Amino acid sequence: MILKGKVHKYGKNIDTDAIIAARYLNTIDPIELAKHCFEDIDADFVKRVKNGDIIAADENFGCGSSREHAPIAIKDAGISCVIAKSFARIFYRNAINIGLPILECPEAVDNIKNGDEVEIDLAKGVITNFSTNQTFSSNPFPEFMQELIDKGGLINFVKSKVKG
Repeated sequence: MILKGKVHKYGKNIDTDAIIAARYLNTIDPIELAKHCFEDIDADFVKRVKNGDIIAADENFGCGSSREHAPIAIKDAGISCVIAKSFARIFYRNAINIGLPILECPEAVDNIKNGDEVEIDLAKGVITNFSTNQTFSSNPFPEFMQELIDKGGLINFVKSKVKG
């Protein structure tokens, strides 16, 4: 899978409450959650984000609570992938479970700026920054995890296996 989009860049320790504030956790509607994504740290995020855009972030992205609402809000806001220096473990698992691709690549994060145009080849783990003509390598997902992401998450993946 090839993903292309403009980068929205964030710093260290972006916690799940910054991604989707607790006051919105009374719903599980992905569209409603997406409307409030990053609202408290970047009020214009949902106005700027376009379908397919990419987030680049520093260390410990998604720390805090174990809520699945955070990766759901990001995905349904239109983000196709998150690249970070590191992820909180529970966020990492929740992102994969809902079909949001995430890659750890410190070198890419250090060399990608807000607004850069980036392409990601998930199968190869290659990140290309078209704004700077730089290429970075990340560990690609194993084949079964790529299939899980392609299917849109764990539930759809399991449904496809049961039907198959």
